[in-house]
Parts: sequence; C-alpha cells; structure tokens
Amino acid sequence: MPATLDLEKFVGRPPDRLTLAEREAVVGKVIAMEVYTPKNLALQRIEAMGDSVEECVAQLKRRDLDPLNYEFTRMNPPLLSR
Repeated sequence: MPATLDLEKFVGRPPDRLTLAEREAVVGKVIAMEVYTPKNLALQRIEAMGDSVEECVAQLKRRDLDPLNYEFTRMNPPLLSR
C-alpha cells in the first residue's frame, strides 16, 4: 500500500471484502456503515472512512447523509487463521 492512502477508494465496499493488504493498511481507521434495520435492509458497506468519528461524520454530512443513521467502528487487524 502507498504511504499516502486514498480512503475514498474504500467507500461503497463491504469491509469483509477488503484484501489482506488493504485491511492491514487501514488498521486503526474509523469506518461508518449504515445501521441495519429490518425496515431499511441496509447493506454492510463502508460509507465513510477516516482517522476519527468526527472526520466520518463530516464526510457523511458532505454527502447529505444523516450521521445518526450510521454506526462507527474502528478497523482492527485482520484475524489470521492458523
């Protein structure tokens, strides 16, 4: 992964579909995903990514999305099976 990471390329992708190299490159980043409810059947995909919840909220607001409809999670290192 390059030293400067383009976080926009992760938007719209499911976090479980990131490659191992991509996953390792974003460890510690915060992602925003729409909260799933039976009413909206939200897909689990990254809608914002940054260094903080505040950064993700700002990204969502720039896209006219309500941050209250999103959950924020820190990306952990990938689990490696033995």
